[in-house]
Amino acid sequence: MSHSVAPRRPSHQSATLRAGIGRKVVLRAKVRVTSGGLLAIGGLVSSILLSTAVLVGVATRHRTTPHSD
Repeated sequence: MSHSVAPRRPSHQSATLRAGIGRKVVLRAKVRVTSGGLLAIGGLVSSILLSTAVLVGVATRHRTTPHSD
């Protein structure tokens, strides 16, 4: 006897943000992300941080110029 199993839906993480400035300005944001989406976001953020570190290292590297005698 075989049982049919419904496919599992990916679990979602959600976040809601509400920020107000004074009485008239209110900002609302709502985000729903799957576990795979969180993994992708983590990969993107880490690659941005690594590339920024490389750019800062290259930009602040001291150049040595050969002395002409």
